[in-house]
Amino acid sequence: MLRIALAQMRVVPGRPDRNVQTMLKMIHEAKTQDVNLIVFPEMAIPGYLLGDAWEQTAFLEDCEAYGQEIIAASQGIAVMFGNVAVDWAKKNNDGRVRKYNAFFTAQDGQLVAPEKTPYPFTIKTLLPNYREFDDTRHFFSLQKLAQELGVATENLLAPIRLSVRDTIYTVGCLLCEDGWSDDYGLSPMKILREKERPDFFVNISSSPYTLGKNDKRHRVFSRRAAETGAPLLYVNNVGIQNNGKTVYTFDGTNAAYDSKGILRLSGAPYEETTQIFDLETLSERRSVTIVDEPEAAPIFRALSYGVHLFLESIGMSRVVVGVSGGIDSAVAAALYARVLPPENLLLVNMPSVYNSETTKGLARRLAENLGCRYATVPIQPSVELTIEQLEHATIENLFDGTTERLSVSSFMAENIQARDRSSRVLAGLAAAFGGGFTCNANKAETTVGYSTLYGDQSGFLSALADLWKYQVYDLARYMNEFVYKREVIPQETIDIVPSAELSDKQNVDKGQGDPLYYPYHDYLFRAFVERWQKATPQDILEWYADGTLEKEIGCAPRLVEKYFPTPKSFIDDLERWWNQFSGLAVAKRIQAPPILAVSRRAFGFDHRESQNGPYYTKKYYTLKEKLLYTP
Repeated sequence: MLRIALAQMRVVPGRPDRNVQTMLKMIHEAKTQDVNLIVFPEMAIPGYLLGDAWEQTAFLEDCEAYGQEIIAASQGIAVMFGNVAVDWAKKNNDGRVRKYNAFFTAQDGQLVAPEKTPYPFTIKTLLPNYREFDDTRHFFSLQKLAQELGVATENLLAPIRLSVRDTIYTVGCLLCEDGWSDDYGLSPMKILREKERPDFFVNISSSPYTLGKNDKRHRVFSRRAAETGAPLLYVNNVGIQNNGKTVYTFDGTNAAYDSKGILRLSGAPYEETTQIFDLETLSERRSVTIVDEPEAAPIFRALSYGVHLFLESIGMSRVVVGVSGGIDSAVAAALYARVLPPENLLLVNMPSVYNSETTKGLARRLAENLGCRYATVPIQPSVELTIEQLEHATIENLFDGTTERLSVSSFMAENIQARDRSSRVLAGLAAAFGGGFTCNANKAETTVGYSTLYGDQSGFLSALADLWKYQVYDLARYMNEFVYKREVIPQETIDIVPSAELSDKQNVDKGQGDPLYYPYHDYLFRAFVERWQKATPQDILEWYADGTLEKEIGCAPRLVEKYFPTPKSFIDDLERWWNQFSGLAVAKRIQAPPILAVSRRAFGFDHRESQNGPYYTKKYYTLKEKLLYTP
């Protein structure tokens, strides 16, 4: 019998010392339970999303040294783990030392090498270079190595032979992307199956959570196991990692599929735990039922876990949230209230003359429901002082000796309010409170820059900026019903029209709100950002002309004619937001706080963009002219 432990460990990026400490503890516990093989995730020792820390020689040497500690700890047990492997005698294409994303197997203090390969470890074959991944920048793939050696990649793909209690097991070793081969020219798993017929496969991964990804992985890996006729074991880490602008949660969810592709074992999301089972009786275990739950449930788990670990990683224990009485700030406050003790959370309402008694009352009621600290800091006097100072400032034209005065428009006054709240009140309160203040922007606002630079787009973290407005509402209802199990976020906050309340034209009591039609614009903007083949105005106009727009972008039927009675009104709206999205909003996003990712394409490193300005294709202009001027 082969007794296996799948180690769903928390990997701390850039901390091989802490990670190896965790691994040694798990190895010791596995030995006490008569485990023959323990499997750790990809890059378990260094972490995965490390940026250019991969270029630090001292760090690489440290990872190697800690890897030796794990090898030494393999006395009486087999240990599979991910680490960076360095060939100090060779270089990558960038001239730096050769690095591999490697899968190590150790047993009785020695490495177990794949057969007929140049190194005593398995090298990752398929290096992802999309979304948040940047593997080809740092690592040399098995494909490149094969090309360098003048052999076919298939010749370097080999299993390991593991001897346990006089039984030899042939194991197909895969690293993350090697199991997601549908869009590549070769399939490592298929090649290993045809060449060697492994007794089972092991896929070690460092796979960030995104909405819907687990369902897709289950479908893919279940099919892979059934096709090969061999069990497939999947090991992923928990924790958070980031690449600067985008923060990712890792949910673990280890899995074991039997030879028919049936899921027999699964790790609980976001828990550091170990799953132990006997390989020979895997198919006798009860199958795991995939729980059907509302979309807001995994979103809440990801956000609450991510916020908790992000605060821990930056050493912040106190948070200030500006609350307006609206939905975004209410959801942000309720989220942080699940992570922090109430005495460490301060909500502050900052009314001007445009804020209604309705929203001021809702902000206070939210704080009462959460039982945290609350303050009211009116901004009208300081806003008026700022406007007065600007309008009375004498501008000297030093080139001709003349002077002039500036006037502050109503639009400028709106921005002054937003900046006064963030740059002055929230920043000052956060410093005095001993913490940081949040950015409460949602994804629709972030997409088109419907926010004020150095104002409501400021903060230490944007926890909601990867959620469309409808998801924010769903999350509010979910937290009330399932998390708090009472009405923490007032129903009136969910019901009132979304409004910035920065002018007399944004009166919530009169139903006056934001210029965004969220039931439509959420989906239009999502087409700009999250489609694998990103939509442009040309695509939108083609779908509009064909009458298939709602179907293509996923919004409710007949919304377009509801909001835009004529082609001109539709095109004006499209161009307004496309110009914003690809214009000034890019500069705003570059300067925005880090975003906690949950979607298939989050802003930041996951959505790489340049400040090139808006562009329209020739075909777009032809379609536009036809729609506007054809009788």
